[in-house]
Amino acid sequence: MDIELTVNGTTTQLSADPGVTLLDALRERLDITGPKKGCDRGQCGACTVHVGGRPVLSCLTLAATVKQPVTTVEGLADGERLHPVQQAFVDQDALQCGFCTPGQVMSAVAAVEQDVDDVREFMSGNICRCSAYPNIVAAIEQARRADATV
Repeated sequence: MDIELTVNGTTTQLSADPGVTLLDALRERLDITGPKKGCDRGQCGACTVHVGGRPVLSCLTLAATVKQPVTTVEGLADGERLHPVQQAFVDQDALQCGFCTPGQVMSAVAAVEQDVDDVREFMSGNICRCSAYPNIVAAIEQARRADATV
């Protein structure tokens, strides 16, 4: 079937099986490698992207059902200027191996934008096998402070 996706501001037409996931369409058809295939069951959060401004697990989302714009970690920066959450992850050393980082960043952006009360609970769907959790929380808090000053 023909699918139209708007990803990071660019609209693309592609032909795909109706059962193809958004994650597979992004990675295999559009060469967008930020979202990772971790568990492929919606349990690790490595595939988190934003659809219509809301975080979704792209491994559980059928590409054919996506009608709103998709933002991946690649679409957050403004040219060379990193998004405040991306910058905070760098500043707080909130990554180790980096595999989960794109999904962590996308969930963290949503946490900052939604001004969630319990960051740890909100981020509980994102697994970091390297256990960088304290630094991830510190990065989110830094980004929240930066967001409050804008």
